[in-house]
Amino acid sequence: MQEKDGWVVLLNNQLETENASYRIINASISGETTGGGLARLPGILAKNDIDYLLIELGGNDGLRGFPPKLIENNLLQIIELAHAKNIKVLISKVRIPPNYGPRYSKMFSDVFSNVATQSNSPLLPFFIEVVATDPSLMQGDGIHPTKEAQPILAKEMKAIIDKAL
Repeated sequence: MQEKDGWVVLLNNQLETENASYRIINASISGETTGGGLARLPGILAKNDIDYLLIELGGNDGLRGFPPKLIENNLLQIIELAHAKNIKVLISKVRIPPNYGPRYSKMFSDVFSNVATQSNSPLLPFFIEVVATDPSLMQGDGIHPTKEAQPILAKEMKAIIDKAL
């Protein structure tokens, strides 16, 4: 899928049309882990004037079976970097497929509420939930939404972000 078809571009187009008070900068990289995000964040913060940081990271860590405590520590360090620049943080829940077993899945899921509580940051719902249960809106891997799902995700994220701000 091309970047122009993704929910971030679609949402930014809508925000521009509405003359909204915010824009989205998509700093994501396919396959990114919390460790990768943590390593890249200082450069992102140096290049952009950011008021809010929406963190939607950890899924690839979970898919690789990384220890939940490592994921949690990386997310907390990301938030510390943002807070040092007076950036408000929003954290999105992330889910992984159930085949990792109930114990790991629960520990993984708890990471996001733990981080939100420890950092006093709003915890946002898992935004692809709105399309994840419809196989026609998910790619063959069952993890990534299709091009057809992107307008739905843009609408969902706008509602979630507007409520959080």
